[in-house]
Amino acid sequence: MSFDVVLRSIFSAAFLASVLRISTPLILPALGGLITDLSGAVNIALEGIMLTSAFTGVVVSAYSGSVFLGVLAGVASGVLISFVLGWFHLHLETNIILAGIAINILATGGTIFLLYVLTGDKGNSQSLASGRVPNINIPLIQDIPFLGRVISGQHIFVWLAFILTWLVSIYLYRTPWGTHLRAVGENPQAAETMGINVKRTRMIALLISGFLASFGGMTMSMAYLTIFQREMTAGRGFIALAAVYLGGRKPWGTLLAAILFGFADALSHQLGSLRIPSQLVQTIPYIVTILALVIYNLREQAVKRERRRKFQEQHMQSMASVE
Repeated sequence: MSFDVVLRSIFSAAFLASVLRISTPLILPALGGLITDLSGAVNIALEGIMLTSAFTGVVVSAYSGSVFLGVLAGVASGVLISFVLGWFHLHLETNIILAGIAINILATGGTIFLLYVLTGDKGNSQSLASGRVPNINIPLIQDIPFLGRVISGQHIFVWLAFILTWLVSIYLYRTPWGTHLRAVGENPQAAETMGINVKRTRMIALLISGFLASFGGMTMSMAYLTIFQREMTAGRGFIALAAVYLGGRKPWGTLLAAILFGFADALSHQLGSLRIPSQLVQTIPYIVTILALVIYNLREQAVKRERRRKFQEQHMQSMASVE
């Protein structure tokens, strides 16, 4: 395939629709990572939560024959793992980073072990008839040229990602619970003196994070694909955390950052048809992630320098006024 053909396909409706689909399993855990980050308890276990939920959703939907039960079980497993993480960190005072890494390792090996025990499969769940979440066709919009092909016909998790971004934004900035959560993250001692239960607030943040990340995992196994594969999240939980910081720790900024990473991933799929080494093409999403973090760090350093400059100016002015 020539470069011109690939370039035209990048600006097509089909490509933009694929960007939304690929971005969804990044947007949902990124929202969860945002909430825990603002609470002061970073959920490094997003990867493990996504893997567990992806596995649970496939297995339960296959054995029950119900997509709804599969999704419900996947959400429950994600919330349960977040509760375990919160219990170890908040009540047993375990380092949350170490606990999160342990959960990720356990999820990677545990899902494959359980898959082998249940089905005899080692790498994927091809022997299970997994359920698939429905696609949504929007009347009138689906008939609009180009736009209808981009947004209509997407699976339900795509729409859920945008709806939950809006709800998270309302929760964080228009409710007292969101105000308490941000206060705990900024200054837990001051929040505690105001009567806010710091441990309970952070536990709630972790549970919400698990709820959101579980949808990201099931997007991989019940929408994007209809099977569970070994390590199928492929680092998306960590990329989601990068999206939080690139997005300025804001809900809509996080969504746009996740879409940027989704665009890079979709672009790598398109460039795979060119005569470019596949190993190089597959690194594109991770290269973009590293560059995004570098840009974020440079921006933060510039902000800190500006703050120091203003503080020094104010200090000099106050000293001059005293003299």
